[in-house]
Amino acid sequence: MGCEYCKEARCGKAKDVQANTNACTVALLGQPNSGKSTLFNALTGGHQRVGNWPGKTVEKKQGSFQYGGNFYTVIDLPGSYSLSAGSDEEIVTRNYIATGEADIVCILADASQLERSLYMLADFAGINTPAVLLLNMMDVAKEKGKEIDAKLLEERLGIPVVPFVASSRKDYGAFYAAVRNAEKYKRTLVTDGLDRLYEDVEGGVLNSASAFIPREGAGLYSPLWLAAKITEGDGPAIALVRETLSGERRTAFDKKAPEIKNGNLVTADCKFRWIGALLDGAVHTVRENGAVLSRFDRLALGGRWGKWIAFGIMLLGFVGSTIPFFAVSTAAGLIPSLLGPPLAAFLRGLGVTPFLTAFAAEGLLNALYMTLAMTSYVFGVTVVFGFIEEVGYMARVSFVFDGVMSRLGLQGKAIMPFFVSLGCTMGGAAAARVIDSYGQRLLAMTLLWAVPCGAIFSTIPMLAGMFFGWGALFVMFGIVLVMILHMVITAKIFRPRLVPGGERGGMIMELPPYHKPKWGELFRYALLRVKTVFVRAFRVVFVVTLLFFCLSWTPEGNTANSLIYKIGTFIEPVTRVFGLGWQTFMAFVAAVVAKEAVLGVLNALYTGSISLFASAVVNEGTVAANLGDVLAASISKPEALAFIFAVTFTVPCVMAVASTYSENHSLKWTLKIAVYYVVTALLLSFVIYHVSSFFFRLF
Repeated sequence: MGCEYCKEARCGKAKDVQANTNACTVALLGQPNSGKSTLFNALTGGHQRVGNWPGKTVEKKQGSFQYGGNFYTVIDLPGSYSLSAGSDEEIVTRNYIATGEADIVCILADASQLERSLYMLADFAGINTPAVLLLNMMDVAKEKGKEIDAKLLEERLGIPVVPFVASSRKDYGAFYAAVRNAEKYKRTLVTDGLDRLYEDVEGGVLNSASAFIPREGAGLYSPLWLAAKITEGDGPAIALVRETLSGERRTAFDKKAPEIKNGNLVTADCKFRWIGALLDGAVHTVRENGAVLSRFDRLALGGRWGKWIAFGIMLLGFVGSTIPFFAVSTAAGLIPSLLGPPLAAFLRGLGVTPFLTAFAAEGLLNALYMTLAMTSYVFGVTVVFGFIEEVGYMARVSFVFDGVMSRLGLQGKAIMPFFVSLGCTMGGAAAARVIDSYGQRLLAMTLLWAVPCGAIFSTIPMLAGMFFGWGALFVMFGIVLVMILHMVITAKIFRPRLVPGGERGGMIMELPPYHKPKWGELFRYALLRVKTVFVRAFRVVFVVTLLFFCLSWTPEGNTANSLIYKIGTFIEPVTRVFGLGWQTFMAFVAAVVAKEAVLGVLNALYTGSISLFASAVVNEGTVAANLGDVLAASISKPEALAFIFAVTFTVPCVMAVASTYSENHSLKWTLKIAVYYVVTALLLSFVIYHVSSFFFRLF
């Protein structure tokens, strides 16, 4: 059966490309928002895997497809604005191209603003790898009244040039044909015009650098490409050329290289002049468009209204993303109650042990319910915020909030997931997908855990009111202050590793034009994400559910006979150091499963009115009417205060952990973040308990 994009690609009979040694490797190169991810997902579908590049906190996406009986491996290189060695994304991209592993480099450019989006092509010029230029977003260019002569550009560049819309199926036939053409004829980019501009630079800066470079260049790099990079002060290029020299020539080169000043401006001028000459006569504007949108942008980008407009749109986006969540979670919530009793009866009839019967009927079905609820929220967030990005507004948000988020080492887009996290942390982790840089994305997901979610705001005020009455207002104010301090400290700890050197790669250089979204592609991508997230999330939820079930289950339902009771009472001398008794400590542990379970767990531990597992995982049963009186009589105010802050700032919940893991693809980093938040929550509990004990004794 053929692919939906063409009759042959991703054919059902295709073997795994990674296992085929004859596969042609296609690398996708382009700036952020150029459409690489859309193209990658369309080509590879479910035949893809995501991880990290060796030694770098940068996302690595690799997939495969089949066309015309040939196998292809696709590498989605990190989005970057150039091939300089200024950020981890740029270093990874350039190092991969330098290896020669890519048989073809497919360069994507925004057809609606070629004057600027072709800068990556100009920076690639001089690398001797067969290439294809995709003029993506041709539909947007037409909406702006632009006509592009792709044939003329192809003649001038010497490589296939394809007018393209990554989200439209009908354009993929031309893409596949161009790839086959590049694979067969191996044509590289014609750089004569750019070479002449480099050679004519006033002062002979480039010629001075090229005097030290071997005539044949180095590896895939031409002599003038290396000369341009040396002129820019590019460290790896300087080191590469230096390795080819020895003796007096190396000494002379070492003295000459540091003398070059404003090299980036020199080469950038050459590149933009080359782009101008390339487009001369090839791009025509037949009509001007977008005056109304320009008036909107004056408000959306202004200092007075920009942030308020963004908050309003984000609020609508958050509400919209909850619609599928409530629909699916309501339906999925019926699974344990409808299927649990008959499943338990069936298993008992087979003679299955009570433990396994109870786990299957309660634990397993509830793990399925939680995972379905989580993935439905991820679906909503992906569609809604994918729409905001697709139409071109996300870049405006980044511009408006970039100054604010820069204090945390993030770009402006990060405000989106932070806002979503006020409702649900797992949604915030999913929304972090809009951040281009993987390091920044992981830093954002780390900081998101410090933002109290909706479950906290629905549970903690009630708990605080039981102990402090109207003083609960001061408790909530303290939580906000601690949240801000927590985020600042956490950013200082994690930022050097995730965003080294203060770099915040992924800054917006150009605001993309507004354009209509491709709903089919958007929903297709969202469903693909849901499939991946469900598999990863269910594993995490299942393991945590099994662990908690084993600790809390007893045949007769008596909490005093559970492992949690025995472990809790045994370690209480240690937990008391942090200001927590064994009951509050176990409720703190249960909060990792779900924050909504805190009151239920305290109810089970202090009143015995419901099973511990049902209160923590199944989240069923009613809280005793006198729970507030029981807790106030059993827990001191310092312990209550320490418990409230510990629960607020520990791991958000098991679904947030699963969502974070599914987004960052790194179990190691997810565990690091989880351990960090557990440790800091206990340290916070320790400080608050001992400080508040001192003040409560005084007053």
